[in-house]
Amino acid sequence: MSKVARLFLGCLLIAVVFMAGCAKPPTEDIDAANSAVESAKSAGAEKYLSDGAKKVSDELSAAMDEVKVQDGKFPLFRKYDKAKELLASVKGSAEKLKTDTAAKKEEAKRNAIASMEEANGAIANAKAMLEKAPKGKESKSDIEAMTGDVKGLEDSLPDVQKSIDGEDYEGAVSKAKSIKEKADAVSSQVQQAIEKVEAAKKAKGKKKSKK
Repeated sequence: MSKVARLFLGCLLIAVVFMAGCAKPPTEDIDAANSAVESAKSAGAEKYLSDGAKKVSDELSAAMDEVKVQDGKFPLFRKYDKAKELLASVKGSAEKLKTDTAAKKEEAKRNAIASMEEANGAIANAKAMLEKAPKGKESKSDIEAMTGDVKGLEDSLPDVQKSIDGEDYEGAVSKAKSIKEKADAVSSQVQQAIEKVEAAKKAKGKKKSKK
């Protein structure tokens, strides 16, 4: 074998050893971590568990910073072991975050449904109270006004259901609470009117007994 051939083979061998010794960027690990993070965000993590979503995003940034550090080194000295560990941790955290988000979302849905049921109950109570309201010329206009208010509250319940169907659970709870508060206010006003009439009757009865 000629010197040129031996030299060529020697250079080729060195090149092969050199390439074999160069660590490759953890592309698959990066893709898996990114996919897991995006999946958690798509599930609503930023809305329902914002702190957890931020933590996972920060962990992903730290892992990518480590990848960049290794990318900037001379090929033979690159080591992506730490980066792979960080990326694996990110993937695991993101998957757990997605599961926790689903549970939090379901909890928010249950709360919204419960709030709507409470609002519906408050409306039913207000309607029942209006049936007991003192009847008379002086109270007629007030009763009609309150009856109209309760009817309006009842008509607004489908908006709460619409928010629930659209997964706007916070909005649904807010609307339901507002409806309940207004319905309770009507019930309270009627109760006060009933107590006022009863007090007047008792006072009148005492006057008659004295005579």
